[in-house]
Order: sequence, then C-alpha cells, then structure tokens
Amino acid sequence: MNAIAPNSAATLSDADRLKSFAAALDELKARTEAKIGAADLTYIRRLDATSRGLEAVGRVLIHLSPGPITWTVGVLALWLHKQLQATEVGHTVLHGAFDKIDGAGRFNSKSWRWDAPIDEEAWHEGHNLRHHQFTNIAGKDPDIHFGPVRLTEHTPHGPRHYIQLPFSLIALFPNFGMTMNAHFSGLTDLYQGNGRADEFDFVKDRSWDSIRKAHWRAWRKYLPYYGKEMVFFPLLAGVFWWKVALGNWASEVLRDLYTAATIYCGHVGEDVKTFPEGTRAHGKGEWYAMQAEASQNYEVPLPLSVLSGALDRQIEHHLFPRFPTNRLREIGPEVRAICEAHGVAYTTGSWPSVLGKVLRRIGTLSFRTPAEVAAAQATAGAHV
Repeated sequence: MNAIAPNSAATLSDADRLKSFAAALDELKARTEAKIGAADLTYIRRLDATSRGLEAVGRVLIHLSPGPITWTVGVLALWLHKQLQATEVGHTVLHGAFDKIDGAGRFNSKSWRWDAPIDEEAWHEGHNLRHHQFTNIAGKDPDIHFGPVRLTEHTPHGPRHYIQLPFSLIALFPNFGMTMNAHFSGLTDLYQGNGRADEFDFVKDRSWDSIRKAHWRAWRKYLPYYGKEMVFFPLLAGVFWWKVALGNWASEVLRDLYTAATIYCGHVGEDVKTFPEGTRAHGKGEWYAMQAEASQNYEVPLPLSVLSGALDRQIEHHLFPRFPTNRLREIGPEVRAICEAHGVAYTTGSWPSVLGKVLRRIGTLSFRTPAEVAAAQATAGAHV
C-alpha cells in the first residue's frame, strides 16, 4: 500500500474497509484490556527483581573478579540488568502500561525513575506524545529527523549525510543511550540541527529559556547516571578503578548496541512507510493503518524478545502503546491476521534480514535521491 497523501483518505482504499479494520482492532483492544491486571504487575515486579539480582551479581564480579572469565561474566550480568531496565521494564512502565492497575506503586509512569541515561520528562514529550502520535510523518515525528542521520527522503540531504552509515555504526550505535538523551532533551537540535526547521524542533525558538531547559534536561540525567557508573563504583575499587570503569563501560556499550538494533529495526527500511508533510489520518481506521505500515517487526525467540522489550512486536506496540509487553506478544498473531484480512501491510522477517534492510536504507539515504538531483539541476539551470 502506498503512503497516504496529505489530507486524503482515498489512497488507503475504501472507507468501509478501514472502518472494519478499526472495529476489529478496537474489539481486540477491549478484550485485551479486560485481561490486564494483577498478573501483569506480578510479571514486571518479578522481572525487575531478577534484573536487580543480576545487577548485584554483575557489580560484585566486576569488582572482585580474579581473572578475565569471571570479569566477563560480571559484565554480561550487568548488561542483562541494564538491558531489561531500558526495554522490558523501563520503556514499558514509562508508556503507562501499569498506571491503571491498583497497587502499581513505583511502576506508575509518573513516579518511575529510569535506570538509563535518558531524562524521563523529555522522553515522555518527545517519544510518547510526538513520535507515537505522528509516526514517520515529516515535520511532525522528531525521530525521523535525527540530528546527523537522515532516515527519510523528507529530510533534505546535506554533506554530513555521506558518512552517516559508518557514523551510525562507529559512533551512534555504541553510544545510543547518551545520544537519545541529547535528542529528546533538545541538545542535538541545538548544536547540530536536524536538517529541517519544523514545529517538532525541540529548541525551535532558540530563546535563552529554551536553551537552558534543553541543557537542564540532559545534564540532570547525565551527571547522576554517569557519575554512578564511571566515578562512584570505580572509586570503590581503589587501585583497580580502571577494571570497574572498563566493565561498566562495556555493559553500557552492549546495552546501547542491542537497543539501537532493536529500535532502528522497528522504524527504518525500504518496506517501512514514511509520510510527507501535511499527512493526517481521517478517522481511526486510517490512523491504525498508518501506525501499522510505519512500523515493522522482526522474529526472535522469547528470551531475545524480552531483552528487546517486545519491540520485535513494533507494529503491535504502535497500535497499542500502553499494553504490557507480554500482551503484545500474545496478540501478535491476531493483529497480523486482522491486517492481512483488511489489506494492511504487516512487515516482518528474521532479525538479521531486517537489520540488513535498515543498514541498506541508511546507506541509500546517504546520497541524494534522483528527484533531489533533478531538482538541484533545475534550480542551477534557472540561475544560469
């Protein structure tokens, strides 16, 4: 199905099909919401407790390990903790998955403190409110105009984009948590720009208050988080501070690489729809279809899905962002059947194949499209 034209529902096909599509998804939503309750809260509590146990094991082994094998086991344990906190636990909580369950306590999105270097308030505004409402719409979704990386042809090409593939692999992916915080707090837009000047620009007015707010949001998370990881715990090790600092850094890189591969695979690729400026849905069915076709899944075993925070079910997550992860996995086959029955694309594949498509897409967008080249030539000819 083609991208939806601005202010037009006709491209998506007939209104009756979309109405039926919305009704089927709404029925599934109501049926699933009726199940969400104490069992989901118990699951996340147990997983969080497991994560905290892995953290304790990891930090002890990194500090006290007599050799490289036990040190490596410690790094892996600490990575598992950080991965679970970033995705299956933290991302899910911050979407409000448990807010309506009695006794949610600290798993309420308003009180949750993320064990990741990303400011909760900035994430909520940029991710929950903007990205999920305007997924892959140019000029609306901040995630497709991402600093030095061009993820859609709707972002004007610039010289820096020629090296965006090696830049992503060498610099962006291994520092993804830090980069995400700079993006959502507004530091990236402030210092690098995003190739556009649309309303989603986090520091659009460039006023002192806006600039101060961007720095405050970024550093109020950077300082305590990296102070804990790279200063406090290493100092506890005395002369072996370097071993602890190296272990903590290695666990950060592992989390960031895994998380980057997870998130990019959900939103980038030649089969993922992006929409031009002015695009808006006309009715719930069209909005659902846009969410499904602006996302893609990948297939992995359950343990890897848990480490991905169920973002291997990105389509389901974008249709129902407040669902707990176990519910997203549960409804996956039914969502796929509903999409296929209504002619809505449901894109999925093995993780390696989807990641390959992501990297090819980033590489392709390193260069100007034929249309951009033609437009540049026409402009140059007009000035001759």
